[in-house]
Amino acid sequence: MDFTLPEELRMLKDNVRRYVDTRMIPFERESLENDELKPEWREKFQRGARDLGIWMMEVPEEFGGPGLGIMPRVIVWEELARTIALPARGESMMGPSVRAILFSLEGEMREKYLMPVLRGEKRACFAQTEPDAGSDPGSMRTTAVRDGDEYVINGVKRYISHADKADFAQVMAATDRAKGSRGGISCFLVDMNTPGVKITTKYQTMMGDAPCEIVFDNVRVPATHRVGAEGEGFGFAQKWLGVGRIKHGARALGVAERCLELAVSYAKQRVTFGKPLADRQAIQFMLVDSYVELKAARLMVYEAACKLDAGEDNRVDAYISKSNADEMAFRVADRCMQIHGGIGLTTDLPIEKMWRQQRSYRITEGATEVMKMVIARHVLKAY
Repeated sequence: MDFTLPEELRMLKDNVRRYVDTRMIPFERESLENDELKPEWREKFQRGARDLGIWMMEVPEEFGGPGLGIMPRVIVWEELARTIALPARGESMMGPSVRAILFSLEGEMREKYLMPVLRGEKRACFAQTEPDAGSDPGSMRTTAVRDGDEYVINGVKRYISHADKADFAQVMAATDRAKGSRGGISCFLVDMNTPGVKITTKYQTMMGDAPCEIVFDNVRVPATHRVGAEGEGFGFAQKWLGVGRIKHGARALGVAERCLELAVSYAKQRVTFGKPLADRQAIQFMLVDSYVELKAARLMVYEAACKLDAGEDNRVDAYISKSNADEMAFRVADRCMQIHGGIGLTTDLPIEKMWRQQRSYRITEGATEVMKMVIARHVLKAY
């Protein structure tokens, strides 16, 4: 078995790392305002993405993207996560954020929703989570009831990122609550200016972003705005979330790598009681644990990505990648902060922000405990 990256991926990794080290990390405290890229920095970084060949990297070739597989994307996500110069969620330097759901659109719907997003003319949000249905979408209470050529949507969605800036929402709603997530959930495209759609709350989080609560009150949507057949919505969401979980894992690798770099550098420089911290066994053990855990997590994430590129069933691998890597990166960030002592708590270093963001990733897009619950089913069947 060969665990080395092919030459083209090593080149991609080296090029992106060089760009991050020279063009992003030195300015990572200047590029954001309210967790959004400042216009001048967005322009610089997007120009860099084009030069690196990663512009719109998640977009298939037929829609103008490079059509990169999952493994090349993992390499890019991993390297970009080494800096806090980019927003943790939402649009980054690689162009508009496009959910895979939109690539299934055809005809008039494609022209109305997908193409404007690709051109940067419209923004979308993804509305699935509810007050009583976060990790358990089968308990979804938002309903979509067919009424002639329309559906009437009622319900509440909570913690929806960028809803206040979105032109339309990709809404998951129950069309048959008795079936739950097994054929009872459908996906709808809902314009945010549709009568009955109201943003009622913005939640200020410790990560710096502000997700919203959306209320749907007798919102009428044409039946043509349903994506796919009735009951296929959860399947669409799971396909996108599977890639998202691998993305979580890749991003965690980058966070852990940067924190390990910072921790080792500081341990070599900081002298206490006549010796550098690097000579202290307690510090050495923290560094070793971080290095070993990072190395193991990287193999897991890379395997999940390679399986998906090969067309294999990688659902369990995606769950493992997300839960293991997110937990690992939080531990590494926490050790890095501990090694730095007081300076690690300041905003002069990126550690505190990585620590906060990584803490949130242990919950979003599937809490660790839910990931383990699903993995447990696999273990009980396999053994």
